[in-house]
Amino acid sequence: VSTSHLQLAAFALGTIGWILCTISMGTVEWRVWHVDNTTIISSGIAWVGIWKVCFISYLHISPGYKEQFCHKFSDYDFSIPHEIYAAQGLLLIAMFMGLLGLTTTIFALRNIYMGITKKTLITHFFLVGGFFYISAGMCILIPVSWNFYSIVQNKTISFPPSYYMPSSPAAQEAGTAIPIGIVAVILLLLSGSFSLSYRFPV
Repeated sequence: VSTSHLQLAAFALGTIGWILCTISMGTVEWRVWHVDNTTIISSGIAWVGIWKVCFISYLHISPGYKEQFCHKFSDYDFSIPHEIYAAQGLLLIAMFMGLLGLTTTIFALRNIYMGITKKTLITHFFLVGGFFYISAGMCILIPVSWNFYSIVQNKTISFPPSYYMPSSPAAQEAGTAIPIGIVAVILLLLSGSFSLSYRFPV
């Protein structure tokens, strides 16, 4: 048991990283667009996420009330960049990989704390868990890096007319999903490193 403190920390960090991955995947604030035309986007701010775009509008709403309009990305919207659909797949893979990493780490820790001293049942599961953690972290890093690059370069998106979104913002900035994703990547990579560093005692 005394040789597995880092691996116990790996499980804790991996759990937090997996939760943050799930949060970032469901958060729409990946890219915050500032628009000049406030006819429909009343607040002048729109949020571009991995699954949908949202904005606040006062149009056709009673005075004093506001409503958030969201448009989910459809497979039929060919004008949406392919990177968005790739990011969807990568985040789903990351979520699945992280869950597998947690499962294998739990199994290895269970064997240690129950006094099962069979080397293969411990070291192999820590190695597999570390591989899953690192793979999950890399799958999150790609969409996070791509979105951050798009923000820095002020990249445009040709939205369909039904989205009521301009093709280019006046300015854009990173939303809350970006730092959440970065923290998730760091925690998962640390978890993977800790899991891979396990050495069975002689």
